[in-house]
Amino acid sequence: MNRRDFLLRIPAAAAAIAIARRTRASEPGPSGALRDTASAPASPPDSARAEAQRSQFPAALIAAAGDTTLGYNLEAHFDALAASGISKDLLFSLYFSGVREILEWADLAMVNLECPFTERGEPLPKNFNFRARRELVEILRSGAVDAVTLANNHLMDFGEIGLSDTIDTLDDAKILHFGAGRDLDAARRPLIVERAGVRLGFIGYYFQDARDMREPRELYAAANRPGVAGCYTDLYCMRSMLDRDLAKLVPQVEAAIPFFHWGHEGSSEVRDYQIELAHRSVDLGCRAVLGAHPHRLQAIEVYRGAPVFYSLGNFVFGGNKDPEDKLSAIARLRVPKSGPVDADVVPIQITRWPDAAFQPFALEGEDKAAALARIAQISRGFDATLPQLAGASEEFGIGAEEFGIGAAAPVDSASTPHR
Repeated sequence: MNRRDFLLRIPAAAAAIAIARRTRASEPGPSGALRDTASAPASPPDSARAEAQRSQFPAALIAAAGDTTLGYNLEAHFDALAASGISKDLLFSLYFSGVREILEWADLAMVNLECPFTERGEPLPKNFNFRARRELVEILRSGAVDAVTLANNHLMDFGEIGLSDTIDTLDDAKILHFGAGRDLDAARRPLIVERAGVRLGFIGYYFQDARDMREPRELYAAANRPGVAGCYTDLYCMRSMLDRDLAKLVPQVEAAIPFFHWGHEGSSEVRDYQIELAHRSVDLGCRAVLGAHPHRLQAIEVYRGAPVFYSLGNFVFGGNKDPEDKLSAIARLRVPKSGPVDADVVPIQITRWPDAAFQPFALEGEDKAAALARIAQISRGFDATLPQLAGASEEFGIGAEEFGIGAAAPVDSASTPHR
């Protein structure tokens, strides 16, 4: 089956529905934002129209989603269902079943992998440590994930052994990766691939300034130390690293796209350093910017024709089984060889605990409209956003207060546990 034909299926949909006991009962979502609707994912763009556009204007299709943790609560959920007699093959297909169609639409689908695949190593002294058994990489493969960024604050939770096991696991599963490595040079090495005739380059960084940093310095790679790419609280260092890396990457590809792990955890506020690094990336030749870490959606900006997703929020996230804010989104980008990158978002609800735990699904109808209005609200501080969002809150008559936007106090990751 050609992934670009949009003739997509969800092989485990029936099993997923049976296992998860999905219901269509209406129930309030976080801050009243989401109401439970049918679990079927949103349809990809009209196939005939899309095929005609691709024939006339060749472009690579990218789907990107946020924080993905397959251990902790998700691993416990997987084990409980397996112990009840459900086969692992069905369970591997369960967690992405509501969004697989969206990811299969893309020539390249990627997520932020926020846990090492390992059962070895000692936990790094820090607030929270995540890991998943190596067999659970099959969840990513079954979910049509092609690539992951490893540049985040949990990849090194179990040290060098955890990193090594993760890289070996991903390589064995033929899942591409970037953003971490056995030394700093390896961590900064970009992922360069060609899709639909377009040469793409991805590079990953973890950076927070002193206000937001809650992690030990040891998780960062150095000349002779494994870890993630980025700089520890030093914005000058981060600027310099970005400048040097993009000076090498941009001439090699037709579209360079950095994926940052950054920002204030638990907050929809976009920090000034996020804006600076995003704009700097575009000024240096990047054609889009992706972001994650806050576990909440943040603003979407269009800067000089480049879409900037400051935080894609949670995705298949086992770090918190029932978060208050369940709204998230999948970014879809259409990247031609040159010119502006077209983009939109598919709003999703990330979980319905306990009936469909850790199983995101696309919102439709009024719920989709409400979600787009909410995303438009948090993007209002920027001069330009996606055409999809322009005027969304006015069109649907929905104000920020209805969804708790701007009123919620930021969450301190040092004191708020991942449940």
